[in-house]
Amino acid sequence: MDRLSTDVTAPSLKSSELLGHPPDARVLIVNCDDFGMHEGINTAVIDSVERGIASSCSLMVVCPAAPQAMQLLRDRPEVAFGIHLTLVRDSPRDRWEPLSAKNTVPSLLDDTGQLHTFTPVGRAELLARARLPEVEMEFRSQINAVVDAGLTPTHLDFHCLADGGREDILELTMTLAAEYGLATRVWLEPGLRKARLRGLPVVDNGFLDSFALDIDGKTARYAQLLHALPAGLTEWAVHPGASSEQSRMINDGWRVRSTDYEFLISQQAKELLDQEGIVVIDYDTIRLAWVRADAAPTDQ
Repeated sequence: MDRLSTDVTAPSLKSSELLGHPPDARVLIVNCDDFGMHEGINTAVIDSVERGIASSCSLMVVCPAAPQAMQLLRDRPEVAFGIHLTLVRDSPRDRWEPLSAKNTVPSLLDDTGQLHTFTPVGRAELLARARLPEVEMEFRSQINAVVDAGLTPTHLDFHCLADGGREDILELTMTLAAEYGLATRVWLEPGLRKARLRGLPVVDNGFLDSFALDIDGKTARYAQLLHALPAGLTEWAVHPGASSEQSRMINDGWRVRSTDYEFLISQQAKELLDQEGIVVIDYDTIRLAWVRADAAPTDQ
């Protein structure tokens, strides 16, 4: 997912308008990805939502700190969160396994019995081998783990696989979202086109993954992006994390995470949103619109 996407299809009516905003409104979702990966990320995500400008987050159920993350969510029912569906692990150091029994999802595993590593080779092997029924089984396991814990997610999105990495995986995920009463993060073609044809609000503008930004000068770049934010619905996938010795050992992206965190909780970020008149929403607003659209009768 590590890039800045500008590949969008211009609809006749902006998604922000479908959500009830005027045509010139600048509407932004700031979603913290990777909640549950480790405790330093959990701390930073909650802080970025409660004290900063982040509006929602996405939970990785397969990761070591997921139980702590779920407890944090139970203690904070007002925090909007989605499920960061996970089919890949970040590095060979990670020991991320499927929630489904391994013998039921062999096409999702590498030679070590773990989820595939997110490298060009690992990604290609996963997407070439993954059988859709096994993907569905694992996605249901991850969703049900959250629901069975008494939590109420708002949406589904993907860890490191833009729109699931395959068209059929995205279609499956949108079907699951409808079944569970959730939205789905969609930001590439042909997914945007399909969603818009169904009247589902999705991003109007380019989708930002914060791993695409240079670390040097990041604060100034964020300020520039807010100043230039166009009308319509935009989403930022940010990755806050508290810098610590543990975080530096666990994940090579700690500098991305620490600089994201620094900006998200800064006074400057809050002032910029206010000065620019940008409306920040969470994914529950999107979820409600998806539920209404899925429930609407279709023309025969």
